[in-house]
Amino acid sequence: MFAEAVMCLALNMYWEAKNQSMIGQLAVGQVVMNRVEDSRFPNTVCEVVYQGQHRPSWKDPTKEHPIRHRCQFSWYCDGFRDTIKEPNVYAAILSVASKLMGKMVYDFTDGSTHYHATYVSPDWTNLEVVMTIDDHIFYKPKAKK
Repeated sequence: MFAEAVMCLALNMYWEAKNQSMIGQLAVGQVVMNRVEDSRFPNTVCEVVYQGQHRPSWKDPTKEHPIRHRCQFSWYCDGFRDTIKEPNVYAAILSVASKLMGKMVYDFTDGSTHYHATYVSPDWTNLEVVMTIDDHIFYKPKAKK
């Protein structure tokens, strides 16, 4: 179970932030971990990473596929193959993901549960900006007044 969670976390970090700095990769991973701890999201790493709308496969109705562009993390439902092409980068991210899963990293994102690339502008009025790292802007829920 731990190994599967590390793999899910590492895949998300790889596809969302493989071209970012180590701190950027860590921040993306920390968002997943923060979501696991947040009651508004699924309570396992893999469920958080693969959260989104799915439909039955036309070939095998017992299998489900994500609906394109209807996932929490864009890489999972962008329609492209998820083949690791930089095994050395993935190996380094896998090591970092293991440390995150082992809670060996302080949450420097201040509880961030969302992020997006700097070139998009979602309408997240219920969230406040925490920080920008590399090409991502990180958010957490606004404090209730």
